[in-house]
Amino acid sequence: MKSTVEQLSPTRVRINVEVPFEELKPDFDAAYKTLAQQIRLPGFRPGKAPARLLEARVGRGAVLEQVINAALPNKYSEAITNADIRPLGQPEIEVTKLEDGQEVAFTAEVDVRPDITIPAFGELSVTVDPIEITDEEVDEQLHSLRARFGTLTGVERPVQDGDFVSIDLSATVDGEDVPEASTTGMSYEVGSGELIDGIDEALIGKSAGESADFTTALLAGEFAGRDAVVTAVINNVKERELPEADDEFAQMASEFDTMDELLADLRERLTRVKKVEQATAARDKVLEALLEVTEIPVPEAVVEAEVESRLHDAVHPFDHDEDKLAAALVAQGSSREEFDAESRKEAEESVKTQLLLDAIAEAEGTTVGNEELTERIVYQAQRFGVSPEEYIQQAQQANQLGAIFADVRRGKALAGVVAQATVTDTAGNAIDLDELLGRKAEDADADDTDAVDADAEAGTEDAAAEAVTDEADAEKSDADK
Repeated sequence: MKSTVEQLSPTRVRINVEVPFEELKPDFDAAYKTLAQQIRLPGFRPGKAPARLLEARVGRGAVLEQVINAALPNKYSEAITNADIRPLGQPEIEVTKLEDGQEVAFTAEVDVRPDITIPAFGELSVTVDPIEITDEEVDEQLHSLRARFGTLTGVERPVQDGDFVSIDLSATVDGEDVPEASTTGMSYEVGSGELIDGIDEALIGKSAGESADFTTALLAGEFAGRDAVVTAVINNVKERELPEADDEFAQMASEFDTMDELLADLRERLTRVKKVEQATAARDKVLEALLEVTEIPVPEAVVEAEVESRLHDAVHPFDHDEDKLAAALVAQGSSREEFDAESRKEAEESVKTQLLLDAIAEAEGTTVGNEELTERIVYQAQRFGVSPEEYIQQAQQANQLGAIFADVRRGKALAGVVAQATVTDTAGNAIDLDELLGRKAEDADADDTDAVDADAEAGTEDAAAEAVTDEADAEKSDADK
């Protein structure tokens, strides 16, 4: 077999391959064997019919087609291996010559990893905000902790911000009922902003037994993007009574004897959270600096695949109806044009990031151990609320195990870059990230669950995981595919 490579662009090549027919003998043998199992000829046992009779039955053209279809992928793989080509995605293969008994020639065009000149990591310098813990932030954490131990008491007064209400919801669009927007007995914290736009303003000032009508744009379902008239009927109103912030509460809610000790612990935990946030900011800024000083040619086909993946994810909640997606975007003050432009920008950045970190990992000889891969799988399984075994099974079915491995490797590569960069805060103080980059932060955060409120904990866990790994938001579309 002979092969040559043409460089069409920094990210695409054409491979010209010529294969003499004698190299196709194993493929012909396999084709005849398959046909012999499928075709029964009088006088011959299954699988024993001679090749010439099989060809006479199905035709030489059919045999050649089967042989070529089976041989070309293997010959393509052989050609890229011999040429040390690192392909991205699937090739476009075209048979350019077929002389029966003599030679078959084909071309394969494919996107490839571009050559990237990696900058000196020690020359990178970024600045992050210093760690500052205010009394107000500590008070917020204490309030959240007290809320966990609070009690709900029914009240005979109009709804106020922070109350809990039981409500029945119904909605109509142009007088037509919207079944998926109706529910009864829903418990809701007024002012949380966790339901639908306009409901907080409509409920405040109303009393149990009264109803409130308001108009809001539906974001999903059959009427996505259209204005609906929503009716909320208030069944009852409850206020949350918080325990006093005293030593007795500290003993009930924590392992400490006094409120001073509890407050000091809350401050310490907040400091750990902010250290993780600081490390995450440093990582993101180092990556941004890397991208700014590195020229990275972008394979257009890979970007297009990423854009399509993002569109698929966005339109999925709307039953893959792009008109409904467009209407929902308008309801949110955006447009399909803005969505497409932002998706392309994010896709290009995602692909550049993957290519750059892959190049760094290769240059630095970054490896991933079984323990590191297991940690990522366990972490991801917890995020999605499934067992690690179930997550692995789902990843295998989606052919995503390679992408998970690549993400871990990229994260390690980026952590290595951050360790060599100069990181200071705005006051000029050097920031030591060794502890966080050594993954000790996650162990420290695990002890914070009794004090930091649930939202802060979730953010801490995400930040701790991301402090040493670059979760490319494009997990569904990977440059290794």
